[in-house]
Amino acid sequence: MPKKEDIRWFKETFWNELEAALDGTVFDPDMLVAHPRGQEMFDIARAALLAMAEHVPGYGFAKNRPDKFCHGFGVFQYDLQFFKSDPDYFLERRYERFEETLGRALRELTSALKKRDLDHKPSISDFEFCTVAITYNTGGFKPNKGLKQGHFDGSKYYGEHINDYLAIARGIPAPGEVEAQPAEPLVLSATGPFFRVETLTTSLRLRSEPEISSPLTRNVIAEMPDGWPVRAFTGEAVNGFIEIETVIDGTVFRGFSSLDYLVPVDAAPEVVVSASLAASKEKAIPAVWMPRKQGTITKRTENANAHSLNEANMPGRSSGTPDELRAELATIITYLDPAKGAHKRYRPHSGLTFCNIYAHDFCALAGVYLPRVWWTDKALLKIAAGDQPKPLYGDTIREMRANDLFRWLRDYGGPHGWLRATSSTELQNRANLGAVCLIIARRKQEGRSGHVAMVVPETATWTAKRMPGGEVSSPLQSQAGSKNFNYGTGTSGWWTASRFAEFAMWYHP
Repeated sequence: MPKKEDIRWFKETFWNELEAALDGTVFDPDMLVAHPRGQEMFDIARAALLAMAEHVPGYGFAKNRPDKFCHGFGVFQYDLQFFKSDPDYFLERRYERFEETLGRALRELTSALKKRDLDHKPSISDFEFCTVAITYNTGGFKPNKGLKQGHFDGSKYYGEHINDYLAIARGIPAPGEVEAQPAEPLVLSATGPFFRVETLTTSLRLRSEPEISSPLTRNVIAEMPDGWPVRAFTGEAVNGFIEIETVIDGTVFRGFSSLDYLVPVDAAPEVVVSASLAASKEKAIPAVWMPRKQGTITKRTENANAHSLNEANMPGRSSGTPDELRAELATIITYLDPAKGAHKRYRPHSGLTFCNIYAHDFCALAGVYLPRVWWTDKALLKIAAGDQPKPLYGDTIREMRANDLFRWLRDYGGPHGWLRATSSTELQNRANLGAVCLIIARRKQEGRSGHVAMVVPETATWTAKRMPGGEVSSPLQSQAGSKNFNYGTGTSGWWTASRFAEFAMWYHP
């Protein structure tokens, strides 16, 4: 099984050939680098099975099994079953030339792309690529099984391996680059007329269907501020709605909005992107923590206050592989254990709940900033003027509750590394790769509690709820609140309940 350094070698060695061959397709080099046995098959293509057995212990059996032989040839494992239709590829040992084996792989992936009915799209997401790879591997894709398809090696399925390897490849810079590029570059596919949101009262809801749902927020996927730029796919209305595309907090959103609140405008395509990315590129306002007296310890077993946990030997999260990240997040959940009665910090009492504190602790241990306290308006004005105020409770800093955190993520989260997810399916997949993920909803009535729940990696025991088509209806969550649990799916779609004004899904890689 390839490690990060194997993938780095492959990426650095074949980057130019991959980039040239994939130009004009929906695939990119990282998608090909992510092939789960690429390095292994490269060795197979260059040597006989017996020679392979000298270097890979798992092939030692070949010495005593004369009936065993290589089935995959070339870096991308072009199978021997194609010998009848493509004999020269094998007889002339073309699989030893990278461009030849890449060409065969791209041909098979393109065929799988058509089977998945994705060949009409200008780009595909990483998850969609994984479904293409599964189709390439098995001949088809069953949505209700998600990524748990293809060969099962005793711990994970082929689709899950592809997902993990692609995440690793995304984190490795291309040759000549200092930093890795964003996992999925922004690509806008709408080609219709441009519009601007004009409500003059509130934000405009972006819905997953061209209709107003019941309850009103059930099919809402995002809220667009007044004046926000969008682009239509065709401009033709259905039930008074048109299908549009825009970028919010650095994420492409596609859905339906009421034509009554959209005003036609003349604009270049980049306006849609630049207007929404401006905030995420701003310099982050400095993080702030509640100051404490030297030597004091904030414990899980004590009632909550504005201080962050600082117990000895607390677990954390590194920047490792998806397997390592998942294990570390599981350790954090076990350590915080919001369901444990002795952990008074999260236990509801006197009508108070502590979802915000659990979310803060979870993020802090995972190395992600989600404030327990934040700067007051007065302090923010001083920071904007170039000053750095001293954190003073009630003067320059204040406590953050769930409703406050909703606004903080919207206004300040981007520069601190937070990104929006467009659906619970995407959010669960991000969590399964080891990202820190959450769903947060703001209460309509000010003064009443909003809610935030962490979305966590699925395990062999705990999984998300999925619909027959494979979409996640309720992600796997961990929370404190009126009901505390380490793992659970809660009430499906709780964030769309009528008591909430709006919700958002966020992740931090």
